[in-house]
Amino acid sequence: MKIIKHFFTITKHRHKVRKYCFKAGLYFQGLTHDLSKYSPQEFFLGVKYFTGKRSPIGYERRENGYSKAWLHHKGRNKHHPEYWIDLSIEEKEYRPIPMPLKYVGEAFCDHLAASKVYNKKEFKPQMVLDYYYNKEQYFLPMHEETKKAFETLLNLYISKGEKETFKFIKNNYRKKV
Repeated sequence: MKIIKHFFTITKHRHKVRKYCFKAGLYFQGLTHDLSKYSPQEFFLGVKYFTGKRSPIGYERRENGYSKAWLHHKGRNKHHPEYWIDLSIEEKEYRPIPMPLKYVGEAFCDHLAASKVYNKKEFKPQMVLDYYYNKEQYFLPMHEETKKAFETLLNLYISKGEKETFKFIKNNYRKKV
């Protein structure tokens, strides 16, 4: 039964992200968003740790100290800031590099969809902003330009709503890599 519930949860999430990406003019990202979740490396670990209340990745991390599914996922999906880390020749350290804006737009669509899928009927728009400011901003390895662009979308969503945010993405965040 968990296999079916996990499949429907990730599919529902993908469909929401696709819908939002299409509204934002990010058609290719909408069609290809999170396809790696259906790969054996991610899907079966997702089933194993599925609860329906939040991403299985956190549960896998708690048990193993890391998540194989996440390591696979972040390396294949450009809407995750963790994808955009490279070695700085000057500092000889891995550093975040700026994400292309179209992926920042997709990241926003992903963030909004995840909030709605996991919070279901309890969802309130403020949850999207609160989750980022109370948790993610402290550990997401984002370049300052990326952080500013993402926070712009979060704050626009709270102040103007979905329609205006998607319009803003369509007009400003669809630049080529």
